[in-house]
Amino acid sequence: MRYLHPYIAEDLKTKMVFLGGPRQVGKTTLAKDLLSEQGTGRYFNWDFDVDRKALLQNKWSDLDAMLVFDELHKFPRWKNWVKGLFDVQGKLHQILVTGSARLDVYKQGGDSLLGRYHYWRLHPFTLDELPSGISPAEGFDRLMRVGGFPEPFVSGNERLARRWRTARLDRVLQEDIRDLANIKQIQTLRIFLDLLRERAGGLVVLSNLAQDVQISAATAKAWLQALERMYLVFSVYPYTKASTRAIQKPPKVYFFDNADVPDEGAKGKGARFENLVATHLLKRLHYLEDREGYRCELAFIRDKEGREVDFVILIDGKLHELIEVKYSDDSISPALRYYKERLNPPRATQIVALLDRPYDKDGIHVTDVVSYFGHGLYQ
Repeated sequence: MRYLHPYIAEDLKTKMVFLGGPRQVGKTTLAKDLLSEQGTGRYFNWDFDVDRKALLQNKWSDLDAMLVFDELHKFPRWKNWVKGLFDVQGKLHQILVTGSARLDVYKQGGDSLLGRYHYWRLHPFTLDELPSGISPAEGFDRLMRVGGFPEPFVSGNERLARRWRTARLDRVLQEDIRDLANIKQIQTLRIFLDLLRERAGGLVVLSNLAQDVQISAATAKAWLQALERMYLVFSVYPYTKASTRAIQKPPKVYFFDNADVPDEGAKGKGARFENLVATHLLKRLHYLEDREGYRCELAFIRDKEGREVDFVILIDGKLHELIEVKYSDDSISPALRYYKERLNPPRATQIVALLDRPYDKDGIHVTDVVSYFGHGLYQ
């Protein structure tokens, strides 16, 4: 059972639920698990001709306790259609709409569905959500080798993971992003994505990236937004209240699939580990937003003197925690110490991948990744 299962089941009792997230993260499997608990219901996949015709003709029984509409966003009038369905038959059925990240895009395109649904975002497996039988140590190894998406993570096989990753990327680029953003230069977009991989965890100056790919800065910005909308990457922006001095404005970019980040050499392993921490933190913040209604933000600090703290956690606009990430160096980061004294956050943490023993010093907690994330937030 995935971590969102009980919360979605509860929300379905009162409103529709829209379930978004990366392609192949497990949305359809979760939806079918929820459907099986109802005893009666119907699953419709817009990509399947028979289901599409039945859906458009409203071919289901009043006795069906749940209706699941997968990939419904491909129906041009899907918002008005599902709004009308909920208004007329909402008391007869629980309604679950799943699909790619386009649900998140359309969510922001108007308020015709306002008050009729709850939106949830499903993430890959993490150390605080491991399948039964996989230890935290084994889970960390798999996350570093093959990433947290269900199919490669459960298999743990790097060869199969590479094949899966290639097929998934082809489908996202050829179908989702091309249709969403009307991007025709798919091969150039692949180069753009490869350059983002090399810069994962570092500052991404779009004008420089555009020059490398030989596109305009405006096109580079649009492409990055398209990749974000499809849950391939996410951007982390600087915390501007950290200093009165000028803060560098470029974001840092991370990948939802941890194994998308090259891990060659010590620097590569460090970049992949930082990406792993970023995905774990974003998953927790999305959960707090979707479940508890808090406004959450993942940011970083970098000033003109080069002092940088990898992550800043903000909840309802208030500084909650500073987090520095190291692969093997367990000595406290001078920048973390500096901003801990300057900003006085409730928590300051340094997460180290290869750490013999956690310790505390000067109000900073130095810990390993399993200890930090392994306490089951979602249970």
